[in-house]
Amino acid sequence: MRLEQRKALITGTGAGIGREIAKRFAAEGAHVVCVDWNESSNQETAALIRLAGAPCEALKADVSSAVDVRRVFHDAGPIEILVNNAASAEGDAPAMELSEENWDRVLSICLKSVFLCTREALKSMVPRGRGSIINLSSVNAILGINLTAYTAAKGGILSLTRLIAAHYGPYGIRANAISPGTIMSEASEAFYHQHPEIADQLRALYPAGKFGRVEDVAACAVFLASDDSAFINGISLPVDGGLTAACRIPILTPRREP
Repeated sequence: MRLEQRKALITGTGAGIGREIAKRFAAEGAHVVCVDWNESSNQETAALIRLAGAPCEALKADVSSAVDVRRVFHDAGPIEILVNNAASAEGDAPAMELSEENWDRVLSICLKSVFLCTREALKSMVPRGRGSIINLSSVNAILGINLTAYTAAKGGILSLTRLIAAHYGPYGIRANAISPGTIMSEASEAFYHQHPEIADQLRALYPAGKFGRVEDVAACAVFLASDDSAFINGISLPVDGGLTAACRIPILTPRREP
């Protein structure tokens, strides 16, 4: 029960990594506040947590909206832990084909949301002199793999994480990032089932020849949220099965003739 008597607000909890982090935090004793734009799937996550006997709140919000974020943090009350997990790569494309509208949308959901939620969280963390902020980045921030806007946003998360750690460390606040590799969630499993050639291409890049699980990322998040990582601040921790160590980058889209 490493998170007992602590309130944690987690974004993007409707499915996948966010849902698993919320369940794992609750199992470790945290009072979890689930935040997602999809109200029905977010309520499903909360129901699973309550069924296991843990307290949980479910709040609907667009975390790229400052108005929504302020409302959510007002309703949640003071928190000790923030996990910025909400993300989207919908409409992303190679730079030459990426529209300004889709660039702005992905940056807003993936990066602007981290700033907005962190700003609100700090308002309750700083006066209390403690807090842990965990930002979900990606190996895309480290390797030039794919997805233009998503990669830029995830790189920005790493820089913002270091900045928050440096500026607010004196107030007892820790900020760290997790950079997952290919993680098998329900959505990714469905995608790779439809595109086995991409799955095979990616899997070959991992030293162990396999992808990660949502449980792997959730376990890392618990560690960074807990006192077990009390002297860890400002880092990016890859949960990638050695992908970035091997550093073999796939070409997932064909080259175009000039």
